[in-house]
Amino acid sequence: MRTEDVLAAIATGLWRWDNASGTVTLDGEAARLLGLPAEPVVLPEVAVRSRFHPVDWNEINGIVNLAVAEDTLAEARLRIMDEDGRVLRTVRSRSKPLENRSPDGHIDYELIGTIQEIAEPQPGTTAVHTPITGDWRRSREAFLLDAGRALAEARSTAEVLRVAASLSMPGFSPDGLAVFGMAGDRLSIIGHHGHDSGDEGPFADMRLETDYPAAEVVRTGRAIYLPTPEDYKRRFPATWPLAQRFDRASWAFLPLIVAGRTMGAWMAAFKHPVSFSPDERSVLTTVARMLAQALQRAGVAESERELTTGLQRSMMPQLGPEIPGMQLAARYVPTGGGLQVGGDWYDMIPLPSGRFALVIGDVQGHDVRAAGLMGQLRIAVRAYASEGHRPDAVLSRASRFLAGLCSSQESDSGEDPDFPSPRFATCLYVECDPETGLLEVARAGHPDPAIRMTDGTVLMRPTAGGLPLGIVPDTDYPTTRFTLEPGETMMLCTDGLIETGGHDLDTGWARLRAILESDMHDDESLEKLADLLVQAVHGPSSHHTTGPLADRREDDIAVVLLCREGAGRDCGAPLLHPARPSRRTMLTVAQAEPERIAGARRQIRELLHDWSDPDQVDSAVLMVSEMVTNVLTHTDGDALLVAEAVGELGGRRLRIEVADKSDELPHKRHPGEMASSGRGVLLMEMLADNWGVDPRGEGKSIWFELHERSAQPDADPGPGPAADAVLDAGLDADPLV
Repeated sequence: MRTEDVLAAIATGLWRWDNASGTVTLDGEAARLLGLPAEPVVLPEVAVRSRFHPVDWNEINGIVNLAVAEDTLAEARLRIMDEDGRVLRTVRSRSKPLENRSPDGHIDYELIGTIQEIAEPQPGTTAVHTPITGDWRRSREAFLLDAGRALAEARSTAEVLRVAASLSMPGFSPDGLAVFGMAGDRLSIIGHHGHDSGDEGPFADMRLETDYPAAEVVRTGRAIYLPTPEDYKRRFPATWPLAQRFDRASWAFLPLIVAGRTMGAWMAAFKHPVSFSPDERSVLTTVARMLAQALQRAGVAESERELTTGLQRSMMPQLGPEIPGMQLAARYVPTGGGLQVGGDWYDMIPLPSGRFALVIGDVQGHDVRAAGLMGQLRIAVRAYASEGHRPDAVLSRASRFLAGLCSSQESDSGEDPDFPSPRFATCLYVECDPETGLLEVARAGHPDPAIRMTDGTVLMRPTAGGLPLGIVPDTDYPTTRFTLEPGETMMLCTDGLIETGGHDLDTGWARLRAILESDMHDDESLEKLADLLVQAVHGPSSHHTTGPLADRREDDIAVVLLCREGAGRDCGAPLLHPARPSRRTMLTVAQAEPERIAGARRQIRELLHDWSDPDQVDSAVLMVSEMVTNVLTHTDGDALLVAEAVGELGGRRLRIEVADKSDELPHKRHPGEMASSGRGVLLMEMLADNWGVDPRGEGKSIWFELHERSAQPDADPGPGPAADAVLDAGLDADPLV
């Protein structure tokens, strides 16, 4: 016996509904159950839809969507109607939705399933209705709860309109929607659904005095229901030709009222006739009220976003004209919460000397006051810089300005003077000579700049600094000078770029270093690098690189990139050709800052991050610590450290020099077993491939060289990072002399 015969014997038919082509394939039994001749047939969708009761057709859409979302069967009961509108029978449909993706990416569905006739209970019997999928017919109360939740979650006008268009009202879903607003004495179209582009033209600039249903609803605040085209033509003959071309059967126009004020109108149009019973009018009225509230909330939120975005953009300056020999890129991302305003800023200031200054800073807080202080402080810094002051003087004057500004605001606000709440700001000010690449940096409690060298190596460039602005009115800010070589890129950023995502300073820098050192294509630009840095923190993959700190509040982000161009040196990507350029770094350790010896050791380790022999790296770090400590111990001047690595990977030469102003030369000593010093020269002789002392006009320069070699598998691991910790504890005072 054939399968078709078995299914026909139990009054079960097969169907295939192709949503993409709009056709339905029925076997003979399925055609019979739908009131058609009992033979296989392929029909257009509209012919099959006309056989279902309108209420059942509307509700099966929700059942199919649920089955698609949950990857389950779609089950429903359907009443089959004849051509005169009488119910022939009730059938049960069980089908599986299959997803079909078109070449252009559009997703359609195909339903494959069965239709089986259901015997209805006879009058006087006690047959109990057993639902197939729970409450298969969605109640209007459930629909209103679902619609209210969806509209409440919409955050923009566009989202509200999308939700309104997707609402499937129980029994009478409209296929055409329009939301009207008011612009002075005229109607405006906020959005529409179920119409082609351009159809809104005649209605977009209609005067409120026009004989049109939406205009009358806005004027009177009362709903208008038009069950038939004859009702529409009779009540609004002047505008009936505008509506006639859409071939609709019923219309409902309802006022959108918020706080007693009519803010617009909502039109729901239906292809099938709707009588607008009291229950149907109640549902439409409730939806209109929820829609009005949602549109009001979305409008207020969009106005706030537009205000804060405009405020922040007005405070964020443009980078100005192009600078010969230099490339600049900058990004600003406000914090994700609240008003999306904060205290981060950046600036590029042309100076009277022909140089320019880069400024980046962060005022404490993420509120309106922080944004206001940021704007005032940025203007003050720009004014001081434009007067020609040096970097240290600019920050000193800015600190005095911010301290005075906060104290005056606290006095005006009436706060308790015994418990003041001043605001401070961190700032990094860089004066740049575009011809030579010379940078003069003054820092007020801000993160140090990072330098990406021409081969892609990234070093954190330690700079001298002072207290954040506004804490002490009269504060000195030392200046650090170094040169940005051709092809090198400097990154300035606020702590939001480093610490967002639960990171601390160390783990945050590691995350950014991976982006800066990653191999990019040659056609990548500095703008693309800025985007990559922001995406590493706020992009889709940022949740994979969360830091060790939990529940850290997100912060604003400001980042500025400066690249010095040169012959054959691309600012967009590291050079990857065989002839590798040299790596070079320079650092000054002052007498008053012995703690910066640890920074010098970190600089050497970062410079030699890919050195093949870890023992040589440890030796270089140890000798640098000895040389710098010797200067601070036996002279009254500062130590100038210059380190350079040249050559190919695996065969490079490292040369490190430490210069001071003392004429006293180091000499070899023979310390006793218990002596705590005097072994510096011995270490140089044992660890360095070459070393020496070069007298200068004023002072001397002590240097050593290491030639890269492959790591020995059985070599002693050496001092390593643990030795750095011991040296940081103050046990590194083993001078050369």
